Amino acid sequence: MTDFRALGLPQRVPAPEPGALPSRVTIWEVGPRDGLQNESTTLTLDVKLEFLRRLAAAGLSVLEATSFVSPRWVPQLADAAELIAALPQVPGVRYPVLVPNERGLDRALEAGIAEIAIFGSATESFARRNLNCGMAEQFAMFEPVVSRATSAGLRVRGYLSMCFGDPWEGTPDPASVAETGRRLLDLGCDQLSLGDTIGVATPGQVETLLKAFDEVGVGVDRLAVHFHDTFGQALSNTLAALRAGVSTVDSSAGGLGGCPYAESATGNLATEDLVWMLDGLGIEHGVDLDELVRTSVWMARQLGRPSASRVVTALGGS
Repeated sequence: MTDFRALGLPQRVPAPEPGALPSRVTIWEVGPRDGLQNESTTLTLDVKLEFLRRLAAAGLSVLEATSFVSPRWVPQLADAAELIAALPQVPGVRYPVLVPNERGLDRALEAGIAEIAIFGSATESFARRNLNCGMAEQFAMFEPVVSRATSAGLRVRGYLSMCFGDPWEGTPDPASVAETGRRLLDLGCDQLSLGDTIGVATPGQVETLLKAFDEVGVGVDRLAVHFHDTFGQALSNTLAALRAGVSTVDSSAGGLGGCPYAESATGNLATEDLVWMLDGLGIEHGVDLDELVRTSVWMARQLGRPSASRVVTALGGS
C-alpha cells in the first residue's frame, strides 16, 4: 500500500487570501446522529459513547450527538436520553441534538441540552413523508419549538432538506427554497443548513442557490451546507460553497449516513475527505486527521463493513 504521508501529501498551501476562501471552517460532525440513524446495525450505548469520545479527541468541536425522535421511527437512536446523560464532557465541545416537535423539545429540555436542531423540508412531497404535514404546516409546527427553545436560552439550528433535488418532485425552484429557508430563520433559528438530501447537486446549483438566499436577504454567514455523495460531487459542491463564503460544513466521519425517508440517498460527505481538502487549501479546522482516520477504521469494524471515505481507505486501509 502506498504511504501517502511519506510523499508529503496533501500539499498544503498558505492560508487563502482574504475574501477568496474562509480562513477557518467549522466542521459540524453529524456521524453520531445522521450517520448512525441510517445504519441497519444498532450499536450499543457504550460504542456510541466511545465514538463520541474519539471524535472529540480528534479535535471536532461540534458533535451532533443524537435525535429525540420516536424510537418507532428511528430505533437506532432509541437510547438518546441515556446517551445524553453519559456524554463525555470535553471543554469546547458542543453536543447539539435533533428534535422533531415539541415532545422532542420536552425531552431535550429534561436532559439539559443547550443546543437543538429542527428539520424542515424545501418540498411538499418530502414534508408529507418526513414530517407528516405540508410545507405550510411545518412552520406552525416549528414555531412553538423554536420560541420555547430560544426563550430557554437554547441555540437553534434549522435543517432544510431537498434543497437541490427531490425524488418525487425533481429540482426545486431556488427562489422557493430560499424563501422557505428565510422563513425558518425568521422563526428564530440562528443558522440554516442547506441539505442535498439525495446527493444530486452540482457546483453550479450551489452557486445559484446561495445567490437566491442573498436575494432574500440571507447572507452566507447564516448558512451551512450538508452534502451527500451519491454522484461523487460532495467535495466539489463544498468547494463551491466555500468560494461563496460559507464557513460551516456538515460532514460525517467515515462517510456514514443517508436518509431513512429517501431511499436513493447515500452517505454524507466524509469528514476525512473534507479535512484532506481543507488541509490542501490552507484552511484551518482544528482536526487531527490521523486520529480521525483511526476512529473511522474502528467504527467500520463495529459496523462490520469498510469505511466509505476514500481518505480512510487510503490512509487507514479500511
